[in-house]
Amino acid sequence: MRTSFVFSEVVTGLRRNVTMTIAMVLTTAISLFLFGVGLLVVNMVGKMQDDYLGQLEVAVMLTNDISTNDKDCTQEPCKGLRTELETTSGVDTVVYENREKGYERFRKIFEAQPELVKLARPEAIPAMFRVKLDDPERSDVIVQAFTGKAGVKNVDDQSKDLDRLFGFLNGVRDAALALALLQAAAALLLISNTIQVSAFTRRTEVGIMRLVGATRWYTQLPFLIEAVVAGVIGAFAAIGLLVVTKVFLLNRVLGELFSSNIIPEVSMVEILVLSPVLLGVAVLISALTGYVTLRLYVRL
Repeated sequence: MRTSFVFSEVVTGLRRNVTMTIAMVLTTAISLFLFGVGLLVVNMVGKMQDDYLGQLEVAVMLTNDISTNDKDCTQEPCKGLRTELETTSGVDTVVYENREKGYERFRKIFEAQPELVKLARPEAIPAMFRVKLDDPERSDVIVQAFTGKAGVKNVDDQSKDLDRLFGFLNGVRDAALALALLQAAAALLLISNTIQVSAFTRRTEVGIMRLVGATRWYTQLPFLIEAVVAGVIGAFAAIGLLVVTKVFLLNRVLGELFSSNIIPEVSMVEILVLSPVLLGVAVLISALTGYVTLRLYVRL
């Protein structure tokens, strides 16, 4: 097989159907970009779950009476609540935080917002037990057992807030993957149509090649390579879009959240690791679609 002939046919096909080729590249790029976004969100949610679940606590807020009069939790009912919490199955550690310590922690958390710190007063911060569990997902045990008990103002289950956050992020992931599937379907149709049009425009020369003994594989290979080349270009475009999105959108919009470790940063390394996956998917889809199209719809 003459390699130069095959590649000259590929270049001819891409140039002859340039508008459809561009449309195929753009559609492939968008679908792979959305697929990449979905995978990055999956990775980010996984890291956030590991980080946040490892730090997750249940806060048992105490009444104003205890917060004011029992600084060291040596009197009832505070002492009894502490003992009961420590002996509850599944509890790892119990830390008592009086009003003054709670105010100091509040100031550290919101030190970047001095106006808010000035408005707050120690009297507004209740004493509490910060309870860490062996299994953070079993926080409902503490909520059910201690809500309404004497001396307990309320029980703050942080996992509820995390569930809402992770639900939102999972929704973003699902939406990106769903759009990627729709774009992938459009890309498959474009690849199929492009190959059919390319084969039709070159039907005369292909017919002559078959008459002089060229094999079916020899005549079909240029069309397969056209589809793969367009897919690879689309994959590189998708990788470029991911880099641009990280540098000019994520870093500017979510930069403070990244720096404060509220949300794990999407790194260039992650995009680099993802790149071979996108390239592999592009090659596989393009080659498979091209092969099926040639076998079913094109007689070469």
